[in-house]
Amino acid sequence: MNSRTLERASYGTLIAGVIAALAHALVTSSVAGDVLYGVGAVVVASAAILSARVNTPDVRVWGGLLIIGVLSAASQVLADPDLGVRAHFLAEVLSLSVQVVLVLGLLVVAQRRIGREPLGVLADSAIVALGAWLVCWILLLRPLLETSTDGAATVTLRGIALSAAVIVLLVLATLLFGDAENGPVVWLASGAIVASLIGDVLWAVHDAALAEIATSLRNAPYVLALFAAAATLLHPTISNLAAQGPYQSARPMAWRLVTVTSGLVVPLAVFAITDAQDTRDRVVRSTAVIVLACAVLARVILAVRSNAVLQQRLVTSAQTDALTGLPNRSLMLEHVDTALRTAWRDGRQPAVLFIDVDRFKNINDSLGHAAGDDVLMAVAGRLRVVLPDYCVVGRIAGDEFVVLDPRASGPGDAMLLADRVLESFHEPLALRQGDVFVSASIGVSTYRPSVTNSADDLLRHADTAMYRAKESGRNCVAIFDESMLESVTQRLAVETALYRALERRELRLVHQPIIDVSLGEVVGFEALMRWDREDGSTVSPAEFIPIAEETGTIVPIGAWALLEALTHLSEWIAGGWCPRDATMAVNVSPRQLSDPNFVNVVSEALTRAHIPARQLWLEVTENVMISQPDQALAALTKLGDLGVRVAIDDFGTGYSSLSLLQRFPIHRLKIDRSFVAGVADKPDARALVRTIIAMCDSLGLDTVAEGVESVHQLHTLGELRCAKAQGYLISHPVPPEQMASTVALLSDIGAWPRIRNPRV
Repeated sequence: MNSRTLERASYGTLIAGVIAALAHALVTSSVAGDVLYGVGAVVVASAAILSARVNTPDVRVWGGLLIIGVLSAASQVLADPDLGVRAHFLAEVLSLSVQVVLVLGLLVVAQRRIGREPLGVLADSAIVALGAWLVCWILLLRPLLETSTDGAATVTLRGIALSAAVIVLLVLATLLFGDAENGPVVWLASGAIVASLIGDVLWAVHDAALAEIATSLRNAPYVLALFAAAATLLHPTISNLAAQGPYQSARPMAWRLVTVTSGLVVPLAVFAITDAQDTRDRVVRSTAVIVLACAVLARVILAVRSNAVLQQRLVTSAQTDALTGLPNRSLMLEHVDTALRTAWRDGRQPAVLFIDVDRFKNINDSLGHAAGDDVLMAVAGRLRVVLPDYCVVGRIAGDEFVVLDPRASGPGDAMLLADRVLESFHEPLALRQGDVFVSASIGVSTYRPSVTNSADDLLRHADTAMYRAKESGRNCVAIFDESMLESVTQRLAVETALYRALERRELRLVHQPIIDVSLGEVVGFEALMRWDREDGSTVSPAEFIPIAEETGTIVPIGAWALLEALTHLSEWIAGGWCPRDATMAVNVSPRQLSDPNFVNVVSEALTRAHIPARQLWLEVTENVMISQPDQALAALTKLGDLGVRVAIDDFGTGYSSLSLLQRFPIHRLKIDRSFVAGVADKPDARALVRTIIAMCDSLGLDTVAEGVESVHQLHTLGELRCAKAQGYLISHPVPPEQMASTVALLSDIGAWPRIRNPRV
């Protein structure tokens, strides 16, 4: 029998119980009532046996429910008015036993599921239970003691049973007020208990002569309780009833507050509108109210303490790093601000060290984020050990740590402290995965009233110096000076303006012709980007291209440049200014190659410009294929499938791994200008260029020499059989509208000896 079938059987049993209870309440025949009651007892027994075999619940749970069912059935049989006083006494004993078993069973379940705030839950439950007991005393127990004719012992047991029912209510409220998820089985069990308690209340109301209630109606809740207990046993999640359940994502505070408030207000209202009948009544009432007041006071105290603890946790959480336990950015700013405000009094120059773990991303990528977390905790621990106690260490983001030295007297003290930190990383970090060596780049900033106006300034200056240390090769220390701030400000201005440069049409392309060395004819062009700002200033490509790459704006800019360059080539071919098979070379950045839409961008540009794919050269650097080999290989392979050809730009200045030429779809090598510069008069340079050309010939690769600036260099390249060349000797990069005259000039082969070297 699968769990789905058991779940349906459970809900079917509950529905049958509701029908049986209604039938019991409406049918006045005692025989029919006894039959329904007997059926309920049989259903409970059958469900317990089936549950023990299929669901394998906690033996205390199903055994307790079975005992409750048997005792309840026997109690109701013995409560028959025709059986006499002894039978009634035994019925009360069994009823009290039911309450005791209920309390024990609920305690087993509740202590596993009470959750994260046990004292508060118990206090709320106590308020509800005490209030219920006060109402029970005023409305039921006291009238019952005065009016019942069943004998003192029976009446006493009945009162004890009702009081035990209040304890059941207490433990049940504790269970329902807890933080654990209350699934269907909890609500089924709670329904069985509540139905049983309702039956007890109906019997007490009748016995106290408060109202005449028919026996069939009084026993109907017990019938429902039996079937609900059977439904609980049949439900497949019964095995998890006494287990520690998952916590609810949001505590049910609203209904809990309403329940507790009602459990306090209703009893007090009943207490206020009724008068004490005698001394015993007065003593019991007063005692109950005092105990209830104590419970309320205890709950208030618990709530205040809990709120104070929660507030402290929130403050701690808001001001400390969850991983390392170090102060975070906001708390570090407070510490720095305090140090700055007292610096003038002691003649100090508080210093801040901004520490960044070098190549931390590589650790995460290679060893996993768990190892990265271990590295950060190890770094935090090492900083605590190596630094003086008066220094404050914080982690403000990712792999960035900040150290405050409030006692520094100048830059010298700060640099000594930074050197100590740097030396501490010479020893490996002991991780679970093994020893790991890391280095750090450190930026140092000391308080100077002329340039430091706030704690945020001091932190920002140290951050700026840290980036200078990164640019200097990492694993070093840089101290802040005003020139760094100017550099950062300039970079930010360029970065901000670059976002709008394309739409403002500030970007333009210039083109440098590429000639066939043996023929002296123009066979292609390289597109180069220029940025002329609205204010008349010009930004160097060496300055804005890296920024565009870092910020991602290179993707839309590169797409524009590609289409623009191919459009120019199409216009020149249509105008007859260059051969129909002339090519266009466009530089491509790593960010563009990693863009999943880049191949589509290239294909669309070729289509719109009506240029065959083989007339487009995409130039990449060697570093792209080293740093992002998988992405680069995938993108270049797809481009090769289109027919686009790929060139390695500045060959020889990067890793120059020959395996790149075998693994990647490369069609051309561009010999860097640093080798071409000495090809005419330096034997070593000439030998190196000769080797590159010979290697390309053997691999079937095209060659282009960059940076040709003299006729002697061009002639030497011709002797070495270099296929193509470009450089200032041939032509400066020129705007598209000047290309016709430039190509016409270069077509005059006799003009070559007269071209002067325009070194710039």
